[in-house]
Amino acid sequence: MKLQNKNMLLFDLDGTLVDSAPDLALAVNKTLRDLSLLEYDEQTIRYWVGNGAKMLIERALSGSAEINKQLEPALVNDALAIFLQHYSDGVCINSALYQGVKEGLITLKNSGFRLAIITNKPEVFIQPLLTGLGIGELFEILIGGDTLADKKPHPAPLNYALKQLNVSSEQCLMIGDSKNDILAAKAANIDSVGLTYGYNYGEDIANYQPNYCFDSFADLVAFLQH
Repeated sequence: MKLQNKNMLLFDLDGTLVDSAPDLALAVNKTLRDLSLLEYDEQTIRYWVGNGAKMLIERALSGSAEINKQLEPALVNDALAIFLQHYSDGVCINSALYQGVKEGLITLKNSGFRLAIITNKPEVFIQPLLTGLGIGELFEILIGGDTLADKKPHPAPLNYALKQLNVSSEQCLMIGDSKNDILAAKAANIDSVGLTYGYNYGEDIANYQPNYCFDSFADLVAFLQH
């Protein structure tokens, strides 16, 4: 991979820059409580994060990463509305940046890299979370799971970012913690970096063959600066 051509970094958010599982789990359990349903521990809910709010709620209602095909659409819609309100009320209570992320992002930006966010999180929550964590001014564009009709692993959000940012696929790196990021990057012909510490459903991110894998954000930053 020729790094000299890469100046546009496309970052996933949850599981890549931010450990948001504590606040997502809190909102999920408040939703389940409101519906008089069984609640789950945070570790269980972590395995359900990464495909957007609707799928998170469908998994919570199913009590499994495998969604129950018998779920009533009306129940899903009601639960999703309740969840979105609870999460809106607490988007940045216990969420935290992973170690080295803030310093690393500032270093990369000061080194001349351009930064963007492409996440499956609903768009309305992105800026409040970034601002609450003190990194709200670093990114040129924020693309959420509902910005377009399709979300990762579909390549549409990445292709949209290229147009909005006026860059080529060769200039970009997609950086994320899950197969959705790597598959979307491959489909958009963009090189990818897999981070091993996030929410990849218990799978090894290396199985999806990103161009590079790193175990920490500091390792990524060091690689990009060499």
